[in-house]
Amino acid sequence: MIPAAAERVEVLVLVDNAVDMLSRLPPFVQGERQLLRRFGMQRMSGAAICCAAHGLALLITAHGPGGPRRLLFDGGPAEWAIARNIARLGIEVAGIEAMVLSHGHWDHAGGLPEVLRQRRAAGCGPLPLYLHPGMFRERGSRQPDGGVLPMERVPEPAAWAGMGAIPVVTREAALLLDDLFYVSGEIPRRSGFERGLPGQVARAGEDAPWEPDELLMDERFLAVRLAGRGIVVFSACSHAGIVNVLQAAREAFPGEPLHAVIGGLHLSGENEAIIPETVAAMGPYAPRLIIPAHCTGWRAVQALTAAYGERVVPAAVGRLFTL
Repeated sequence: MIPAAAERVEVLVLVDNAVDMLSRLPPFVQGERQLLRRFGMQRMSGAAICCAAHGLALLITAHGPGGPRRLLFDGGPAEWAIARNIARLGIEVAGIEAMVLSHGHWDHAGGLPEVLRQRRAAGCGPLPLYLHPGMFRERGSRQPDGGVLPMERVPEPAAWAGMGAIPVVTREAALLLDDLFYVSGEIPRRSGFERGLPGQVARAGEDAPWEPDELLMDERFLAVRLAGRGIVVFSACSHAGIVNVLQAAREAFPGEPLHAVIGGLHLSGENEAIIPETVAAMGPYAPRLIIPAHCTGWRAVQALTAAYGERVVPAAVGRLFTL
């Protein structure tokens, strides 16, 4: 299952943990201030700028033989964050043709209902939302005292349908939008040192017991193939482990170089312990560009930059990457 080749791909960071309007950027990246001015900002103020929030949402436009196709990869944590940034960055929600929820966590799902609400208000019809069947259980994190702090649940497929989505619930890989986007199947866990999300638990219902759920088998990656350059891999949180993600991408696209890896690498918190192994193990995959975001953590960004230099360009809200 090989996707069609895109001439280029544009990645707009709609929601991320960071804002950064001041750092020097390479030529293929436009910063938030450039986009704000393009879409009408005439005076800098607190009301004019975007906001950061704990989560991730990427608006991805792949330019293929049939023209541009646009997909939203995750929606950030809440309606207010994505609504504010959509308004300031000039996003036309009617142009979004599909949505993918990478895994069943609130900080990626919470803003998607707002996008669907805005589409209904604009008179748009339903659009496909790709989901994994394992993301609908209640989840939580085990606390030091042995208790569990529950997480907000991901809505069930029927609820998504009521909001204006067409739920596509599957474990299998899929091609979508002129076959320009590849949504992976479940990611095999092979690296040995990547252990998922330590302390995560899940339960089937309020009366059911909490069970270990550290591996998050519902997480999937997205990929776009660039003509003559290789694969761009989007891994929203990398609970599967970014090395496992890259190995799965290599198997899905044999012989294709890795042009870029974009997204959260989840090397913060307890996973800071595996930063050295992860940075070293990414080397053989030879990514030409690493764009860490969201849950990567500053220690991991620092380690990646020390190892890979200017191949590392961190994401931030409002940055537009043209690859």
